[in-house]
Amino acid sequence: MDRKKELKEKYRLMKPDMGVFMICLGSGNRCYIEAAKDLKSKMNRARFQLDFGSFPNKELQKDWKEQGGENFNLKILEKLEYDKDESRTDYSEDLEILKMIWDQKLLKEGMELYK
Repeated sequence: MDRKKELKEKYRLMKPDMGVFMICLGSGNRCYIEAAKDLKSKMNRARFQLDFGSFPNKELQKDWKEQGGENFNLKILEKLEYDKDESRTDYSEDLEILKMIWDQKLLKEGMELYK
């Protein structure tokens, strides 16, 4: 019984990786960028939605269907570190700024972004 409580507490204290990821057509120069508080979960969800035709970005969804999911890459662009201040829990603004930085960086490199 103690082991179960210990595992629950350990799980509660876990902090998922957060940051910015992209979905990019391997042969093209077009990509979709998104910020996430839980990168692994958000990336899995995006792939699931794309595979089943329910992704919110209709342009990306159309290309995914036409080109095939195997021709796309999902890649973490940058992880955002947690503050040493344990009381801070909202990183929404930091994630949005990080996404804007990556948007600009990729546009300068000649990439086209899905809107």
